[in-house]
Amino acid sequence: MRTIAGVTILLLVLSPSWHGTAQQPTQGYASVDEVLQAVRADLQEKRSDVLAKNLVLTSEQAGKFWPVYDRYQKEQDAIMDQQLRGIQTFVESFDRMSDADALALMETHLRRDSEMSALRQRWLPEFQRVLPTKLAVRAMQIDRRLSLMHQTEFATRIPLAH
Repeated sequence: MRTIAGVTILLLVLSPSWHGTAQQPTQGYASVDEVLQAVRADLQEKRSDVLAKNLVLTSEQAGKFWPVYDRYQKEQDAIMDQQLRGIQTFVESFDRMSDADALALMETHLRRDSEMSALRQRWLPEFQRVLPTKLAVRAMQIDRRLSLMHQTEFATRIPLAH
């Protein structure tokens, strides 16, 4: 079954095994959507954890910031899902990839970069509404660094087009 094989490959490519949490790739997953959801949830959970450990917030600040950050993450999830789907398509067609397929993968990456930049530009003022500016900037810096780490990890696991 091609989708299950694709799901297996997707999990091998995108699973956060660099955190030591790799599991049996297809275990418990019935669809590509479920796999994408699981990968995204794992990444976002780790992102929130790292952010929480590196932001010193008062209880009042935390009460205001985390709901805003959750809304930000929902928008980020949509961008991430598009990218993961693009990678999934690339993985499924790698052995018979056309020029159009290769170009589509690159366009997916470039679109993701543009969308993430625009997302951060839109949400920084929202963070500033609930946090002092330096703390809002720190939150965005941490989020951006984590995103760059994840993107680097994805890039190293995706074979170059040939």
